[in-house]
Amino acid sequence: MRTLRTPEDRFADLPGFAYEPRYADVADGLRMAYVEAGPSDGEPVVLLHGEPTWSFLYRHVMAELAAAGLRAVAVDLVGFGRSDKPAEIAGHSYARHVEWTRALLFDALGLSAVTVVGQDWGGLIGLRIAAEHPGRVARIVAANTGLPTGDIPMPEVWHRFKDAVLKAPVLDIARLVQAGCKSELPAEVRAAYDAPFPDESYKAGPRAMPGLVPISPDDPAAPANRAAWEVLTTLDRPFLVAFSDGDPITGGMAPILLKSISGTSGLAHPVIRGAGHFLQEDAGAELGRQIAVFVTAT
Repeated sequence: MRTLRTPEDRFADLPGFAYEPRYADVADGLRMAYVEAGPSDGEPVVLLHGEPTWSFLYRHVMAELAAAGLRAVAVDLVGFGRSDKPAEIAGHSYARHVEWTRALLFDALGLSAVTVVGQDWGGLIGLRIAAEHPGRVARIVAANTGLPTGDIPMPEVWHRFKDAVLKAPVLDIARLVQAGCKSELPAEVRAAYDAPFPDESYKAGPRAMPGLVPISPDDPAAPANRAAWEVLTTLDRPFLVAFSDGDPITGGMAPILLKSISGTSGLAHPVIRGAGHFLQEDAGAELGRQIAVFVTAT
């Protein structure tokens, strides 16, 4: 598999994101990147981003978690951020992303008693990892995400997004992020979302991910996701549902998670007001505080 690596100078002067990048090989020389904040002996909270963002998305969340004495570990998925980028769309699969991320968290970093936080694709990956390795997981946070099996139709707005990503001659990453936010992103923040992608050849990851979401019952990932649901519905781990009040893509998943997953019982599940799909941008500090309260209280 041919891969690309974004030059480090593309990440100079990132606003509010001065964390030192760290790296680990996860498969045949494929390198993933991550950043950390907070005490090294704090309870680990793994932050998994989605499409088409990277760990920069969690900068406000990380600050709150660190202030609460927690160890925040924000990952760049393969194809995003500082992580290596398969040059072809075919280099990406749902199963590969689950395995790459698992290898980073458990093989390379040796994490245990982890709180897994997933938003967008970070949830599709993180929920699978939690279900398949429950002995390494202490808690789960789902924020504007879900675990589709292809048995329930995706909303029309998602299909429009998928088509736009696949067909765009030039994929405007910053514009996609802005479209998922309620607040207006400053120019330097938009530039930070463009930074991992010097040109179109680096964007196979963002182009691939919408096509990997299971949308039919016979999708290759559907059986594994159904198996994950079977585990998650009865898993005795605290499970926080922290959705925004303004996400047309995943908003309908919140009541399904609350109804289906036993770990949600007895918890106060926040609704993050005035935020869109990328609630980390619109209300990152509030999301970080809610996660910190959840972790320290359970």
